[in-house]
Amino acid sequence: MLRRILDLPLFVILMGVGSLAMYVPAGHALARHEHRVAQAFFYSGTLFLILTVLIGIATAANRTGHVARNHLLTLVAAFVVLPVMLAIPVAEVVPDTSYFNAWWEMVASFTTTGATLFEPDRLPGSVHLWRALVSWFGGLFVLVTAVAILAPMNLGGFEVLSGSPMGQGVLSGAQNTQKIDTSERLIRFTGWIFPPYAGLTLALWIALIVAGDAPLVAACHAMSTLATSGISPIGGLDQAGSGHAGEAIIFVFLVFALSRRLMPSMGKTAQGSLRADPELRLAVLIVVIVPLLLFFRHWVGALEVDDVQDTQAAMRALWGSVFTVLSFLTTTGFESAHWGAVQHWSGLPTPGLVLAGLAVIGGGVATTAGGVKLLRVYALYRHGEREVERLVHPNSIGGAGVQARRLRRQGAQMAWIFFMLFALSIAVTMLALSLTGLDFEGSTVFAVAALSTTGPLASVAAETPLSWASLDDTARTIVALAMVVGRLETLAFIALLNPEFWRG
Repeated sequence: MLRRILDLPLFVILMGVGSLAMYVPAGHALARHEHRVAQAFFYSGTLFLILTVLIGIATAANRTGHVARNHLLTLVAAFVVLPVMLAIPVAEVVPDTSYFNAWWEMVASFTTTGATLFEPDRLPGSVHLWRALVSWFGGLFVLVTAVAILAPMNLGGFEVLSGSPMGQGVLSGAQNTQKIDTSERLIRFTGWIFPPYAGLTLALWIALIVAGDAPLVAACHAMSTLATSGISPIGGLDQAGSGHAGEAIIFVFLVFALSRRLMPSMGKTAQGSLRADPELRLAVLIVVIVPLLLFFRHWVGALEVDDVQDTQAAMRALWGSVFTVLSFLTTTGFESAHWGAVQHWSGLPTPGLVLAGLAVIGGGVATTAGGVKLLRVYALYRHGEREVERLVHPNSIGGAGVQARRLRRQGAQMAWIFFMLFALSIAVTMLALSLTGLDFEGSTVFAVAALSTTGPLASVAAETPLSWASLDDTARTIVALAMVVGRLETLAFIALLNPEFWRG
């Protein structure tokens, strides 16, 4: 029976998982005696579960001919069409909102962007739990598909390591995945990834409750941390009861978005020691240097106002910088409660452009983080380092082995192509948003936030905090599509546009 279910099309399985997940906020609302909210989630879950069974029966005999192409299309449909189902209970529960807004909210959640159109007080606790749960499942979906679908097709950052051309890599990956039962890959990798992913979330939830957070707040923050969505039912960590201890605990769990080697199960897909991991080394360098530069800038400001002797304020400012830098580097978007204390200490505003740059860099390959990814940035750095060496010693030979030479050559070329595509995506999104009436700063911030899947960036990157609710329906549609592009990456869409990919 289980084998028959797992042989169903991937989108049907996702519909079933989404339908069953609706019972979680239904049970939470029932426990809080919010019967209207419980009914909306329970009836929606039951209705879509029946619909899933009927679709499953209708598609059970269908066998897909082109596995790689169909799964790429499923990825696109999962982030665009699946939220149509997930938004039904939200539209029923939230008063004075449209179904389009509910769909937009689910797209932002499932892509782990974490953007929202509503103030925290406007949504019931069960809806906050649903948003965090959807983002948590979205993060799990990203992890599984990264290694089960994108990696064999030479996409998602793995093209930097292989060094194969993207066109040939996609075609060879498609041919390889046809020889392997993709359902077997999905089952195997889900069995590898789900236990540690759920276990880490549970451990973080318990730790935050012990630190002083309410159970609902702790659950939402735990799921949002592992999924790097930054969703909070109270508007951020500054209102959390766990305080500094809670931030320290979340800081530890944010590092899992820096490299797939840190996730116990994902380490099986990587080679080499943890100490030699280029993504971790680059991330440590960024998390050390950027906060120190910010701290030095604010220390100079404090020197001008003669407030350098306030040691406690200085330490709070340093911690706020370190935590916020790591949070935005992993595209989570949690802002430290002491981030604002930095400005009070020195009297200088903190440049939001730094946080936007960190979000563009992003986390590790095959993690829940978005952005360009650390491995691509590292490949470009090593290529630049080698070019400088050749300026000094034109006839020198680059060492460090075949893998390092491939990373500096073909890998850097693939990374540069992706970086240009990412920059072009930002430019196109900015142009589209500007046509809706947004100014240059607003278009830039919203475009970067959507494509890097860092929703909270909108409220901190600009000189004046921006709100996603200020966008009209046309602009919201544009940023929703940008979230999907940022989550799937442009290379996957280019693969779908390849004529050879559709033949046979």
